[in-house]
Formats: sequence, structure tokens, C-alpha cells
Amino acid sequence: LCPDFVIELRSESDSLTSLRAKMVEYQENGARLGWLIDPQTPLVEIYRPGVDVELINFSIDEPPTLSGEDILPGFVLDLTVILNP
Repeated sequence: LCPDFVIELRSESDSLTSLRAKMVEYQENGARLGWLIDPQTPLVEIYRPGVDVELINFSIDEPPTLSGEDILPGFVLDLTVILNP
């Protein structure tokens, strides 16, 4: 079983390479939307089936929010707390 939506939040001890591999595995198993949030850079990688990974740099792009799109209509994640603890 694989959820339609997944979030991975990178901790200081996580390997970015292994988290990216995990996101690809989720996609291959049917996930329709995935967010890999890396507060250390601060980057978010958005994974959707059939398209290239979208990169969002929240040190440049404002406001720091993510939309659940059509997978979670109306859901918006405010990254301010994650990126500025």
C-alpha cells in the first residue's frame, strides 16, 4: 500500500540521497504528490508523477507555504516554523 500524499522532513542525520531514493520509490508505487522538505538548505522538492521534480528555494520564494493541490484540496502547509525554528 502507498498513500496518495507523502512528506519527508530531512533531519540533520538524514542522507539527502537516501531520502530522494525513497521519494522516487513512493512515486513508483503510486504516490501522487510528495514533498521532500530540507530545512538545512532551505529547499523543498515536489514530486509528482510524470513530471520533473520541482525545486522551491524558500530563501528566495515567498511566502513559505505549500499547497496540497488537488490531492488535499484546501490544505496549505506554512513552512515558517520548520524553516525558522
